[in-house]
Amino acid sequence: MSIHSYIYEDAQQASAACAQKMLGLLEAGLAGAPIATLAISGGSTPKLLFGELAKAGFDWSRVHLFWVDERSVAPTDPQSNYKLAKEHFIDPAGFPANNVHRIQAELEPETAARLYAEDIRKFFRLEPSALPQFDIIHRGMGPDAHTASLFPGEPLIDDHRNLAAATYVEKFHQWRITLLPGVLEAARNTIMLVAGGDKAEPLRTVLHEPYDPKKYPVQIATEDGRNVLWFLDEAAARLLN
Repeated sequence: MSIHSYIYEDAQQASAACAQKMLGLLEAGLAGAPIATLAISGGSTPKLLFGELAKAGFDWSRVHLFWVDERSVAPTDPQSNYKLAKEHFIDPAGFPANNVHRIQAELEPETAARLYAEDIRKFFRLEPSALPQFDIIHRGMGPDAHTASLFPGEPLIDDHRNLAAATYVEKFHQWRITLLPGVLEAARNTIMLVAGGDKAEPLRTVLHEPYDPKKYPVQIATEDGRNVLWFLDEAAARLLN
């Protein structure tokens, strides 16, 4: 797999560079459109990214914020991706509340997924069978090559008909709501931020093995020719050629 990657000394530097690229893409998009859309993920490295975005002094008034995935918890729960973004990005940046499209993960999982899909359809004014095209989807990768709460062997990998779904993650005994592969693949730009030594071996594997998203979900939307950029720290990239 041919990739466009940028390698930095540590997670902080990778996150800073990733933030600058995302801001540049948003600026470019807003130069020719009234609004831009950004879907974010959660995790420890995104926390660094959110801090960089928050202090950038960017005008967020025309950007609408969505989530790639969310744990089935209340928005005040420490595990909540929304809570993470609110504390480290939304509040510090003064992000407009009306532009925040959070997943109502405190509800029953299937209900939360349905309402989130309805919100996306309404916002993008989609026909019943159409998929949204986010300007930027930011994702990460777990040590098992999962992404967006899509795990190896997950049957939802095949579901390109719907926008979002609730999935039960057996290894964590937890429900999650996630965007589905068709939505990830439709993004105008995909930004992958991956840091940490525990990602080195899976990263080497997913970038050199044949495309098989059932086995390596992180490969979704990363085939050759797509607008995908990888921001890596040296620890994650140490096994790459």
